[in-house]
Amino acid sequence: MTTALPERDGHEAVVTLDRREGPYGEVVLRQRGRDFEIIANGCFLMDTVDGRSERLLIQAALDELDRTGRPAERPSVLIGGLGVGFSLAYAAAEPRWGRIAIVERETAIIDWHRTGPLGAFSDGALDDERVEVLHTDLLEYLGAADGERYDALCLDIDNGPDWTVTESNDGLYGADGLAVLWHRLRSGGVLAVWSAQPSPAFEEALRAVGFTDVVTHEIPVARGVPDVVHLARRAA
Repeated sequence: MTTALPERDGHEAVVTLDRREGPYGEVVLRQRGRDFEIIANGCFLMDTVDGRSERLLIQAALDELDRTGRPAERPSVLIGGLGVGFSLAYAAAEPRWGRIAIVERETAIIDWHRTGPLGAFSDGALDDERVEVLHTDLLEYLGAADGERYDALCLDIDNGPDWTVTESNDGLYGADGLAVLWHRLRSGGVLAVWSAQPSPAFEEALRAVGFTDVVTHEIPVARGVPDVVHLARRAA
């Protein structure tokens, strides 16, 4: 059942399409006009208004692999977070990627793509033969002792290093979490991390655990500070 919220200041009404309580808290799918947004534990997480930075997350990783020579003919990529599907759709539209694994811990978000309105934004990518959806927590998956290594890790988790909605996600961006990411990359592999705001401290943290070629790409947004993609490499 959907719930329409009253219009405010002349803006379009917000309609709640689904609301679920899961092991990590409440997740809500809302529609605002033609766009959809995901709310986690009462905080805005992402929407379908503008997917430029999510697409850059994927493109920047591939460009960096190309810049110094890819470690594989068709490199593998792990995408952390399905979200509204922009990153996955962009990766699946690129034939140069080989294996595409995507980790998503929220059953609701997977359902909204398989049978709900977000499927229009992932654009059928979940049915691509290269794509595997890993329904698990990213930190648990990455922490497995015998885990697979990838040519690229593209992470869109929470709101980035400096502003997490879910407390457990903090560990991903600390020294221990970054060390795990470093070990899950093949030699010469690339890490790309989406963030809702620039983070010089995160750049320093990347260098401190051994990443090289650390750069930050900024994407201007309509309001507030720019979205960014932090890029780093595990040296060959």
